[in-house]
Amino acid sequence: MTLLAEPLVQRMLLVGLLVGLAAPVMGTYLVQRRMALLGDGIGHVALAGVAAGWLAGSAADLAQQDAWAIPGAVVFAIAGAVIIERMRSRGTGADVVMAILFYGGIASGVLLIGLAGGSNANLMGYLFGSISTVTWADVWMSVGLAALILIVGIGLRTALFSVTHDQEFARSTGLPVEVLNMVIAVLAAVTITVAMRVVGVLLVSALMIVPVAIAQLLTRSFARVMALAMGIGAALTITGIWITIFRDMQPGALIVVLGVIAYSLVAIGATLVERMRR
Repeated sequence: MTLLAEPLVQRMLLVGLLVGLAAPVMGTYLVQRRMALLGDGIGHVALAGVAAGWLAGSAADLAQQDAWAIPGAVVFAIAGAVIIERMRSRGTGADVVMAILFYGGIASGVLLIGLAGGSNANLMGYLFGSISTVTWADVWMSVGLAALILIVGIGLRTALFSVTHDQEFARSTGLPVEVLNMVIAVLAAVTITVAMRVVGVLLVSALMIVPVAIAQLLTRSFARVMALAMGIGAALTITGIWITIFRDMQPGALIVVLGVIAYSLVAIGATLVERMRR
């Protein structure tokens, strides 16, 4: 229990808990919309934002580069999400735009981080997560962004579900479909920037989707899937971080692997139960 008194451990567990709760909320909407891979595209754009923040920070104050990284990621991720959503709503090649953002984002990120004086260690930290470097400033920023995701994602759940499930029905009831679609896209972008320090841009989509996939094997109700996915996400992140405190392992990769193992076990169990019922 003495480990819990360590500020570093407190920061890691707090950020992990926030990400574990917030990421599946938006993942539930993305799975319902069959846009599970949207997180990958936005995540790579966010990497370019991190690099742009680093470049801006190096021009202002070399010691404050990290302070510019997350704001830069938020701006770029939201811009990428808005572009993808506009293309999707118009039905004009959203998959192509996402692919261009996907590759352009990661390539730009690698180049800009190099220009800003960043090292391969800095790049790997954002690609695969580096929760051990989280500061209290990062924690409070994560608290604010996670609170925004939870308040809007859960508070507007009925309206967002209507838009996600049947847009024509939602439009006939007078709901602002375009605005709500944009809310989902922007919140997905914010979720990715929050989760980026825990699992990295290459694995962030997994943390949004895998808990939801597990929950869907156990229940069918949209509200129950979201609630259960939040619990699973929190359990996965806390477990993965706690293990890495004692073992020298990469937290982001371990969290995702634990999620995949959990999904496999639940899927096997569900199949066996279904066979027994038959």
